Amino acid sequence: MGALPKKKITRARRGRRLSSYRMARVNKITCNRCQNSKLPHVACQHCGYYRGRQVIEV
Repeated sequence: MGALPKKKITRARRGRRLSSYRMARVNKITCNRCQNSKLPHVACQHCGYYRGRQVIEV
């Protein structure tokens, strides 16, 4: 037999424990060239530029 709980875990207590597993908010920045929002450290999907040079043909 495995371990069994001695008492019922309430919804509030369970919710406080599970709240640490929520997804982090996505941090978006503006592109320096076209001023559209994009993910950091990723080439812009609108203009194709990353760190001042074009890396994707759009």
